[in-house]
Amino acid sequence: MTTDGFTTCLWFDGQAEEAAHYYVSVFKNSSVGKVARYTEGAMQPAGTVLTVEFTANGHTFLALNGGPQFKFNESVSFMIDCADQEEVDYYWTKLTEGGGEPGPCGWLKDRYGLSWQVVPDRLEEMISDPDTTKSSRAMAAMMKMGKLDIAALEKAYAGE
Repeated sequence: MTTDGFTTCLWFDGQAEEAAHYYVSVFKNSSVGKVARYTEGAMQPAGTVLTVEFTANGHTFLALNGGPQFKFNESVSFMIDCADQEEVDYYWTKLTEGGGEPGPCGWLKDRYGLSWQVVPDRLEEMISDPDTTKSSRAMAAMMKMGKLDIAALEKAYAGE
């Protein structure tokens, strides 16, 4: 195995190139790489996009136009750790625009049906606090939210 880590392959039904450009527009440290096309006698018409390599926030992806057989579901999601409410708001807005769907507890689906968790860095510390009274209050507050509100989570955690 190479030392470059893993590449995440995302299966699309004809939107691989569009999706790659979309994700690159949302995240910093991102770029589109090589595009491979179907050849004569393949599953799709010759010349149509087969795969698109791209990097989003430093993570390597391969978008594959595999067809309609498989769809994204919530069993796999990408978590975005956010430093502050401004980042939470930015990613929530960008990933739900154009047909995305807000979900509970910081989860959402983007316009392609891919699931994301948009969470403040501090959340893990709050919900895993050994003081179960504090962690329970933070967890209860989170369970009532769609997009996470850091100030409200902090108040619940502090017992205010």
